[in-house]
Amino acid sequence: MNLLDKAISYFAPETAFRRARFRQAAENFSYDGAKAGRRTGGWVTAGGDANTEIGASLGMLRNRSRELVRNNPYAAKALNELVGHTVGTGILPQAKTGNPKIDKIIDSEWPYFAENCDPGGQLDFYGMQALMTRTTAESGDGIVRFRPRFKTDGFRIPLQLQILEGDFLDSSRTFANESSYVIQGIQQNVLGQREAYWLYNYHPGGSYMLNPRGGILSQPVPAADVMHTYSVLRPGQLRGAPWLAPVMLAMRDLDDYRDAERLRKKTEACLTAIVTRPEGPGGAPLGPRSVNSATGDTLESMRPGMIEYLKPGEGIQFNTPGASGGYREYNTVELQAIGAGIGMPYELLSGDLSNVNYSSFRAGMLGFRTSIDAFRWLTLIPMFCRPAWRRFIDVLIFQGKIPSIDGIYGVQWTAPKFESVDPLKDAMATLKKIRMGISTLPTAIAEEGFDPDTQLRQIKATNDLLDELELVLDCDPRNTTDKGAEQPSATGEVVPVAAAPATKKPPVKAAAQTQESETFSTIQRNPNARIYRS
Repeated sequence: MNLLDKAISYFAPETAFRRARFRQAAENFSYDGAKAGRRTGGWVTAGGDANTEIGASLGMLRNRSRELVRNNPYAAKALNELVGHTVGTGILPQAKTGNPKIDKIIDSEWPYFAENCDPGGQLDFYGMQALMTRTTAESGDGIVRFRPRFKTDGFRIPLQLQILEGDFLDSSRTFANESSYVIQGIQQNVLGQREAYWLYNYHPGGSYMLNPRGGILSQPVPAADVMHTYSVLRPGQLRGAPWLAPVMLAMRDLDDYRDAERLRKKTEACLTAIVTRPEGPGGAPLGPRSVNSATGDTLESMRPGMIEYLKPGEGIQFNTPGASGGYREYNTVELQAIGAGIGMPYELLSGDLSNVNYSSFRAGMLGFRTSIDAFRWLTLIPMFCRPAWRRFIDVLIFQGKIPSIDGIYGVQWTAPKFESVDPLKDAMATLKKIRMGISTLPTAIAEEGFDPDTQLRQIKATNDLLDELELVLDCDPRNTTDKGAEQPSATGEVVPVAAAPATKKPPVKAAAQTQESETFSTIQRNPNARIYRS
């Protein structure tokens, strides 16, 4: 007992007993990570919220992340793989309002917006998806401003999207008033709803900007005109951290180690031989001699085919560099830790596939692809793709091209498929799932990155054309099996392929059946196609 406990026990023994009991309980039942001792000495922690921790470090993390991507090959490879697997050639939308006529109008107008939505005219909507993913991963967050255009500007869809880096958000704006408060440039009301973003007129790090106003100013922009994309990792988090944050020091240390090893190899390669002379430096040289003007040292060179006789007592010893022990093993272990911090398999990060086979590589990619799917459907689509789609629909309503009805914002997003290591094995696995009833044909088609309705209609149109032209192809499953044998008829007899009758066209479906089919297609839920209704 310390002096305070002794004093308390003298005046209030019961209180002192409770203090001792609770102290003993805390020592016996607390977490090891919360105990103070030799093992946790020097472990400095903070109890701030997400915005306090990120706000104090975001600027430095962002700059260091960009430097690593510029100069570190593994950081550049990681970012390219993240963008490629997330977006690929683009996450495609298709209208699902429940009205086929309106869907057709929306889908026909979408390409005009997708091809002209970049104010700079360099990217289409799918290229902007890739740029937003890259900006979010590299810098922590990205900003997009809706830019309405006048009818005189010549755009069929008078709307464009301007992508800005997170630097445009004025992090120094932090204050509060009676109705709202601003944290790191993001203004919210008392309910936590975002009201405005305080954005700079120009990039604060730009060296070629010309500001006629004489300085960089931040002004509030309504939240309805801004899309803010970042990974939300903690409740109440307003800004995002770069994805390389957990591995920055490891990447920098690995760079230093590789540079030191490279310099050692270069030094060893520059030193050819060592000559010993008992009489001192005044002896005759072995080869052409020169003097270093800076140091005064004698430099000799050797040429191919040279033969030189040494004087008695002279000797020469050639440099034989030794192998770098443990270099590959150290690199492998460090890259495995870096890959774990990014959420990427070592083989994908390093490009080293020497110790993997089909099964091990596929198993290693499962977790990575799950993380990519989570970012697609929980971050990129809700924060960037869906708000852009809703604003696009609002423009069509404002132009009078479509009516404002319930479900007008319904959309199905189809992400590109993940490339297969062994397409034949994956195709056979998909076929077995469909035959066993575990999966459906529309689901399997969507997982390949295609729209099920469009794909099935194209198959039907192709079959009708083949029947009309009386063509029989080996790839037509209606006539031949996957083994090349003729398909049996309804009576069980094998019908010769050449005599196979043309398939009759099915009758036109009634309106109720068509609506039922449309409803069935809208309830499909899979990682590659989701329908949002509003």
